[in-house]
Amino acid sequence: MHQIVANPVDSAHRWWVLAIVVAAQFMFGVDAFIVNVAVPTIAVELRASAAQIEAVIAVYLIGYATLVITGGRLGDIYGTRNTFLAGVLGFTLTSLWCGLAQSGPELILARLAQGATAALMVPQVLATIHVLFADETRARAFAIYGIVLGLAGAAGFLLGGLLVTMDLAGLGWRAVFFVNEPVGLVIIAAAWRLMPYVPRHPGTRLDIPGALVLFAGLLGLIGPLLFGHELHWAPSVWLAMVAGAAVIAGFVRLERRVALHGGMPLIDLALLADAAFMRGLCAVFFFFFANLSFYLVMTLFMQNALHIPPMRAGLMFIPLALAFIVASRHSGRRSRHRGSLVLIEGCVVQVIGLAALAAMVLASNASSASLLAVPLAVFGYGQGLVMAPLSSAVLSTVQPSSAGAGSGIYGTAAQIANAAGVAAIGAVYFAVQSAASAAIALLASFALCALSVAACAGFLLWMRRAGNA
Repeated sequence: MHQIVANPVDSAHRWWVLAIVVAAQFMFGVDAFIVNVAVPTIAVELRASAAQIEAVIAVYLIGYATLVITGGRLGDIYGTRNTFLAGVLGFTLTSLWCGLAQSGPELILARLAQGATAALMVPQVLATIHVLFADETRARAFAIYGIVLGLAGAAGFLLGGLLVTMDLAGLGWRAVFFVNEPVGLVIIAAAWRLMPYVPRHPGTRLDIPGALVLFAGLLGLIGPLLFGHELHWAPSVWLAMVAGAAVIAGFVRLERRVALHGGMPLIDLALLADAAFMRGLCAVFFFFFANLSFYLVMTLFMQNALHIPPMRAGLMFIPLALAFIVASRHSGRRSRHRGSLVLIEGCVVQVIGLAALAAMVLASNASSASLLAVPLAVFGYGQGLVMAPLSSAVLSTVQPSSAGAGSGIYGTAAQIANAAGVAAIGAVYFAVQSAASAAIALLASFALCALSVAACAGFLLWMRRAGNA
């Protein structure tokens, strides 16, 4: 999977290739966070409903999550370099469409397309690291990857607040999407020149029926969560979710049939029998379920309840991002001695940070809101202890020949969880805010985040037992 040996690179050259692919990962991550700061402004200008606000964030992740496994397989078939270039080009063009959108529904469609093109680009990042860094430099390469994830969050919040506040050329929130154009073009030029060429693998074909069924199933399962609150959770919403779950169950049977007839299934079915890997995926789901949703409700509370300007709101997340980066560096060294216990410790630190935030929210007002940066940094440190080594821990039992498939499934689980968390916890926030207050809504959201993080810790312990069995 994702072999890059047809045109090997020397030890110095591969670090430049790493810089290229993590730059693309950075751009993808920034766009997952930058919109959070711009969402209140977008809602006013485009007259978007609460469900549409959630959808602007979540469909980006749904478009990615429903197609990332397909993107991984396309990398196998057409070569990592070609697929990566197509993904970056598509991401750049769809970012332009997002910036030009004239209505809430149009922006949602553009964000869906943006996430879909990211599904071509992002799977090649982990696959490239797996193949180019198979020696003792692997830990360092993954540490850089983890730090970039943290920097993406910081840059997203800071850049979003800066661009909305500066209102460059009267573009307002649209600048948060237009900024991707020059970055994407630079990445394309560098990748064209430096990434190793991989020829098409003969005799391989994309499992198109499997890709379509998986897309439909995931969309049916998660999509209704976005609009359930607006539709008052009508029976049709629940029926659509049940239908989505049934389609996903049928997808697994379809993949087994493809393998039985000698075809190449969209997923590596052997991974489904790996107990440690599957338990790790559950940990991944619950970790990311409380990830982007936390930032959504925290940003909404800051700007709408505490009336903190976008720029100041973005700056308040900088200590969190810096703590994340420090924890990412610490977790690499500590995980070599303590293994997955470091991840469990990170979950505990996150819960402590959430509890401290909840206590401060009850006493906060606009003038003292800056003090929230302290518990935010505690939460960020806990996230960094988990996120940086999580992919390595979950993929540790996966054979090298299945690295690409394992990375694709990991990415799917993470982004489905991000989207589901935004939909579910966002729905709870808006519902409780309408019935009570923004502060109570935030506390209810924090409680759900804490439960999700605790579930992540439980599955990490279970995964640890399977790995030692």
